[in-house]
Amino acid sequence: MEAWIEAVCAAVANATGKDLTPARSAGVGGGSISQGFSLAGTDGRRFFVKKNHVRRRAMFAAEAAGLEELARCQALRIPRAIALVDHGDACFLVLEHLELGGPADGAALGRGVAALHAITAPRFGWTMDNFIGSTPQPNPPGTDWVAFYREHRLAFQRRLARDNGAGKALLDVVARLETDLDALLGDHRPNPSLLHGDLWSGNWGFLDDGAPTLFDPAVYYGDREADIAMMELFGHPGRDFFAAYNEAEPLDAGYPVRRELYNLYHILNHFNLFGGGYASQAERMARRLLSELC
Repeated sequence: MEAWIEAVCAAVANATGKDLTPARSAGVGGGSISQGFSLAGTDGRRFFVKKNHVRRRAMFAAEAAGLEELARCQALRIPRAIALVDHGDACFLVLEHLELGGPADGAALGRGVAALHAITAPRFGWTMDNFIGSTPQPNPPGTDWVAFYREHRLAFQRRLARDNGAGKALLDVVARLETDLDALLGDHRPNPSLLHGDLWSGNWGFLDDGAPTLFDPAVYYGDREADIAMMELFGHPGRDFFAAYNEAEPLDAGYPVRRELYNLYHILNHFNLFGGGYASQAERMARRLLSELC
């Protein structure tokens, strides 16, 4: 048995008050940042374990805190974080194991996400900074959504893009967009809603009974449309989702333009993570947004 398994089992026993004797462990694919493992005990309990270098400990700590925040929404099934374990130069996040692959219920997901967004706070941001993928995501609290999105989403990613060698054309058009952000958002004044923050199709699923679940969050309080926008960027939740969501929390006519604006953040982040054609995609998006002001 690998030494890390002993350390994880000890941490689970300490967290749950019940000894865990490992029966088997197996690698789980699908993650691009951390390694994943399924760990089963002789008593039938199962856990999902994420492994990364100990220098990524803050990322795991933020994920655990984000899951706890999401669990305020009882209309969604959120996996519990059990333990955060350091072992040698590695760090492990131990999570409740949820079996995915059940029948997709878009309406249930729509109602669940609407219930999530109905949870609000006095300020945008969050109590801690976290990560979008492996990129730091600053969340200082504030009452001005436009200022928050300008500085802590667009400008932050633009500065990273500059450091990562982005061309002048992209940097200039995003900077112009930051300047014109008040005009673009107009009178849109959203409430600070609880957001998953990274709600692409790989971060939601359905359990055996069809219950919707969310995981791998980048939590903060922001415009609820930012979550909905990303659900259309890399995957699509389907018509039943939107019918149920709009029944609970209707989207207004300005959403399509703001969808482009909020997804620009994620495309800039993908450039900063992966490079390649994301730079030209981000530039085209920013130019389309500026054309809305002509």
